[in-house]
Amino acid sequence: MEVHLIDGTYELFRHFYAWPSMRDADGNEVGAVKGVLASILAMVKEGATHIGVATDHVIESFRNDLWPGYKTGEGIDPDLWQQFPLLEEALQAMGIVTWAMTNEEADDALASAAHIAALDPRVTRVLICTPDKDLSQCVQGTRVVQMDRRKREIRDEAGVIAKFGVPPASIPDYLALVGDAADGYPGLRGWGAKGTAAVLAKFGHLEAIPKDIADWQLAIANPRGMNETLRTNWDNAILFRTLARLKTDLPLFTNVDELHWTGPTPAFEAIGTRLDKAKVTKSPKQR
Repeated sequence: MEVHLIDGTYELFRHFYAWPSMRDADGNEVGAVKGVLASILAMVKEGATHIGVATDHVIESFRNDLWPGYKTGEGIDPDLWQQFPLLEEALQAMGIVTWAMTNEEADDALASAAHIAALDPRVTRVLICTPDKDLSQCVQGTRVVQMDRRKREIRDEAGVIAKFGVPPASIPDYLALVGDAADGYPGLRGWGAKGTAAVLAKFGHLEAIPKDIADWQLAIANPRGMNETLRTNWDNAILFRTLARLKTDLPLFTNVDELHWTGPTPAFEAIGTRLDKAKVTKSPKQR
């Protein structure tokens, strides 16, 4: 069997900006939720049987306590923000296993779910449905892969190496050094993508990078300056890696059979009717 793990927060953002604005009878924006549900139903029609969706019930997480600049919910369009709880309610009514995260992030749930699913010998492939580079650390060979549903692209371990220049296990170290603007941490000055990839492709992790530049033996620009920056900012590098490293030990489920979709619950009829009666108010370009 294949297991599909979906980033519900990403899907809600994606459909908010791609789908028309739609409002229900009470004037509430529901277009993005309707789009996400339609997208998941399309997956089912294409053969998906075991599905789990992770959402950020709140944007802030334990990582905000570690780094003050970490991403928050500030600036999210109110019409998008008010659809977060509706999406969770609609998914659950639809019969889809949904993990609404509070202290951790949706990414942590996806990483943990992928880890659990991969332990089951009946599972032939785990597809983590998000283009988010953080999740590249969870890829394992061709068995646990990332799927960009918008581009219809699948990234396996060879694909991760081709894109970033490092294997999945080094992705947290890579992000720690180059930074992640989307998540709100800057990385280290002078550590660009190419130089970082070259260093980590050879040494793997921060702790393995030699302190003596003579031991690097790499044809990259300004290795001495990179090394000095790393040693001066070592604590930040370790902290940023902690921010980038996803949890894989959340006890979300015990058996992949729990993810088997068997159809909507009785509660879905009311939500489905509400969404079906929603009226288009704006096109995506009018936002």
